[in-house]
Amino acid sequence: MIPKLMQSLSLPVAKRQASRRQFMLGALAAGGGIAVGYHILSASSAVASETAADGHKAAAFTPYLTIDENGQVMVLSSQFEMGQGSYNGLATLVAEELDADWQAIDVRGVAGNVKAYGNVAFGGAIQGTGGSTSMVTSWERYRKAGAAARAMLVAAAATEWGVQPSEITVENGVLAHPSGKTAGFGVFATKAAAVPVPADVKLKQPADWKLIGNAKLKRFDSARKANGTEQYTIDVKLPGMLTAVMIHPPMFGAKVKSFDAAAARAVKGVVDVVETPRGIAVVGEHMWAAIKGREAVNVVWDDAAAEKRSTPELMAMYRDLAEKAPVALARKDGDVEVGFAAATKVIEATFEFPYLAHSAMEPLNAVARRNEDGTLEIWGGHQFPDVYQMLAGQIVGITPDKVQLHVMKSGGSFGRRAVFDGDVVVESVYVAKAIGFRAPVKVQWTREDDMRAGRYRPSYVHKLKAGIDGDGKLVAWSDHIVGQSIMAKTAFEGMVQNGVDPTSVEGASNLPYAIPNQTVGLTTTDVGVPVLWWRSVGSTHTAFAAEAFIDQIAETAGRDPIEYRLSMLEPQSRHAIVLKLAAEKAEWSKPLPKGRFRGVAVAESFGSVVAQIAEVSTDGSGGIKVERVIAAVDCGLAVNPDQVRAQVEGGIGFGLGAILGEEITLTSGKVDQGNFDMYTPLRIDAMPAVEVHILASANPPSGIGEPGVPPVGPAVANAVYKALGKRIQSMPFSKTLNT
Repeated sequence: MIPKLMQSLSLPVAKRQASRRQFMLGALAAGGGIAVGYHILSASSAVASETAADGHKAAAFTPYLTIDENGQVMVLSSQFEMGQGSYNGLATLVAEELDADWQAIDVRGVAGNVKAYGNVAFGGAIQGTGGSTSMVTSWERYRKAGAAARAMLVAAAATEWGVQPSEITVENGVLAHPSGKTAGFGVFATKAAAVPVPADVKLKQPADWKLIGNAKLKRFDSARKANGTEQYTIDVKLPGMLTAVMIHPPMFGAKVKSFDAAAARAVKGVVDVVETPRGIAVVGEHMWAAIKGREAVNVVWDDAAAEKRSTPELMAMYRDLAEKAPVALARKDGDVEVGFAAATKVIEATFEFPYLAHSAMEPLNAVARRNEDGTLEIWGGHQFPDVYQMLAGQIVGITPDKVQLHVMKSGGSFGRRAVFDGDVVVESVYVAKAIGFRAPVKVQWTREDDMRAGRYRPSYVHKLKAGIDGDGKLVAWSDHIVGQSIMAKTAFEGMVQNGVDPTSVEGASNLPYAIPNQTVGLTTTDVGVPVLWWRSVGSTHTAFAAEAFIDQIAETAGRDPIEYRLSMLEPQSRHAIVLKLAAEKAEWSKPLPKGRFRGVAVAESFGSVVAQIAEVSTDGSGGIKVERVIAAVDCGLAVNPDQVRAQVEGGIGFGLGAILGEEITLTSGKVDQGNFDMYTPLRIDAMPAVEVHILASANPPSGIGEPGVPPVGPAVANAVYKALGKRIQSMPFSKTLNT
């Protein structure tokens, strides 16, 4: 079921035949309905004054912040915090313009006001976090919110003190006048919140920033994470709460035919066993009882409509399709057939990519409770809250405004909690409803549930072909991509234009190199495995295929890999600049010690450009170790440089783990992997030393949560070729290195 709200989601801007990032930028330009205006800042009724946990009254200034009588500033975040640091970024924007005391800043997630919280980069019609857009959507409105609140505090103080507002200074949460009068924010919070929101506010000039761009600013939430007091959905405990675990179909598309729960009901602590549209739920007094009860349930499945193919069969089909003409074209420049005919040499390569799990540290979960007044409360990692409110309301038979979402922080997501059918959120509502709402219910997935319930990075095959002339110049290029669509059969289906899902081809259809004749083709497959965006989405495979192939072409042309790339880039382009910066920091022109080898790659995703140079060593018997990765990053203005650095470091580890050893495989339609014994993310001893160099920029912030992922795979693959003479063309690397 596709909610009606989502069917109307900004389809005009989605018609652009472009990458997903280009779609987002188009939405940013066209989304006047959500562009920051003071009519939004003044909509403070959207957030009522509230009582903080310590009993102090907090006054709402705008939908974006409150201040209590102690001067505590609570930033109300439209963006979901899943470890990427969006809360810290928003806190920085507000605190900078408010001149708040950084020690008095906190942040919590909010939902239920799409006018104020709709994501600008998504067209403004939906609140959501994804596509590395947190700073893009927040950059202007949260600074304006801070500046407006500052002006309101100054106005209230000026009235109380009988002075001119221009005579009052603000610093570290303290208002001061030359007469010696001073007061903290809390003294005037209530009166200031009643002051009309100013029709215009002046934002600080970059030269006056103290927090934005400050590389030494420590995250406001570091202590809570270090001492274990930070709260996630897995930590939620409500009076009388029950815990449920799910029995999902073992094959995608299978349904419950019948089940016998007699033995499960006899397990001590099991409260109920109920059927839901998403499988069987075993409800217990605690997690252990629910798990033991699940082991005792006997389910008979109807698998008539299930996906039953195994991975080898699917990949053979993909390879066969890749050899045929593509069904759709995402890019066509010049005439590739003429280019290939004129080429002196033609190079070909096929790249294969498996399904990948998100494998976040905190498995999926949600808590649902119905109140006596008929309203519903849901605690969870609400990455697309508007959707979940609507779906939950439909299940219970209430309007979305009667569904209150508690937006919890999440121990990772990487795209996994951004689903349009509500997933574990609707499971919690279904289960609570099935037991008559007699108690709050937490649905908690195990690692095995998380690994086997679908929503993977799609599997892909790339068939590439390139032609070079007598001087080694690249004159023809074709890339035929075969794989599943993420957008099809979802609320974003309108983005699939002329058979092209932009998430399948992003990073390939907008290749930055000057190639006179090129095509990017796409054949979308029909496979019953549920797929979803995965950190850096299409660029996870397109960047690898393109950048590994470019190295192969450079070698055929007898050219240095970096020099060859630069010859096809505009000298002052972002790609060229970060590539040169990475080369400089890695001392590319200097020889490495014996046993060390380098590889390079550059990729653009989510508005940012990242170049990486990887150094690997070999143990002499075919094994390799990634020793060092040097990254150069252009992400526009870095709001929190240390956070940018951390995201690139994390992205390198995330991407490295995927290309070295991660894959989801199927046997007769059933997922083989269940835990980290078979699905192997990067181990700490395999994490290389990482250097991140951030290009100074005055441009507005662009994405950073994902762009560190795409270049690491091809950079390492290109280094491995120099070390071992093996081209890595089938992921994960272990397939090639172990043969």
